Amino acid sequence: MKYVKPALVAAAVVCTRVAARRARSRTAPGEKSAARWLTVTVNRAPTDVMPGGTLPEPLDRMADRLEARVRPAPGDRGTELAVRLKDAPSPVAASLPGRLAGKDPRQEVRTALREAKALLETGEVMLPDASPTTRDTPAGKAIDLVTRRSGGEGVL
Repeated sequence: MKYVKPALVAAAVVCTRVAARRARSRTAPGEKSAARWLTVTVNRAPTDVMPGGTLPEPLDRMADRLEARVRPAPGDRGTELAVRLKDAPSPVAASLPGRLAGKDPRQEVRTALREAKALLETGEVMLPDASPTTRDTPAGKAIDLVTRRSGGEGVL
């Protein structure tokens, strides 16, 4: 009986996550793909974000694969730049092994969006320095792994 409550909590968590994932993957009427919009708020005017209708440089390289929209951010706090893939990624690429291997095209979009925000706001893209360890230690390898992982997608 003491294991029933934790099992029910775990089942509820799993059901909630599955329902949330299904809700995110549904398309609204008239939408082309099931890909999610990835959005950043840029502290610039809309005319600075997409001058002449062209995307900022890191995103412009993928312009043929992306849909983009620009609109004023709520509360006059800059501009929202939103992009998504025109075609949803394959299930294999979007799976956990595909993401860990760097095969998910959404990772490339996230990185380009983050770089575009940095370029628009500061004029340069800041990257982390190499790990401070000088020897191959287990802790140094873990730091390198985390640094590579966070650079690819922005989250650990």
